[in-house]
Amino acid sequence: MKILDEKRAPNPRRVRVFLAEKAIAVPFENVDIMTGAHKTEAFAGLNPVQRVPVLVLDDGTAISESLAICRYFEALQPEPSLFGRTPLEIATVDMWNRIAELSFFLPVTHCFRHSHPAMSSLEVPQVAAWAEANKPRVSDIIRTLDLRLSEAPYLAGERFSVADITAMIATDFMKPARLAVPEGVPHFARWYAEVTARPSSKA
Repeated sequence: MKILDEKRAPNPRRVRVFLAEKAIAVPFENVDIMTGAHKTEAFAGLNPVQRVPVLVLDDGTAISESLAICRYFEALQPEPSLFGRTPLEIATVDMWNRIAELSFFLPVTHCFRHSHPAMSSLEVPQVAAWAEANKPRVSDIIRTLDLRLSEAPYLAGERFSVADITAMIATDFMKPARLAVPEGVPHFARWYAEVTARPSSKA
């Protein structure tokens, strides 16, 4: 078993943080996406959309998409639960993870991929206007998350979950995307300080 990833990319980091929370050790093999290592025929045989991360099992089965990989390990080792235990917890975690992914993580990545010079060969065409259009969306969702975090310590409630992992990594990825957290979001700031203090955040 091994995971093909790229240490500089945010999606593989979601898996690394998740595994660190579970104290699960899996070998990682770096795929340098900046040199096109993910565009080879061999890699496409593992993941036809040619993205990292990819979990390769001992029998050769390949599982791509970061959340699918996390769910695989959650099923193997349910505790500590990061996807919820009860039907309500599971639905709440899924809801906030979906919000964090679609309304926060993706706009940040759009800003990065469509504005950073290093991405010009990977994001074809780069559309600078799309990066600009997503900037206010990032600020807006942070204010929404701040309101949610005024009601609970973590996005899905009382316990740290995969939704917090997604939002934390989106926040971290704002730096290379040249985005700033808006002012006046004390609950978001409190949450971010707490989640980044967890040992798993260094994974």
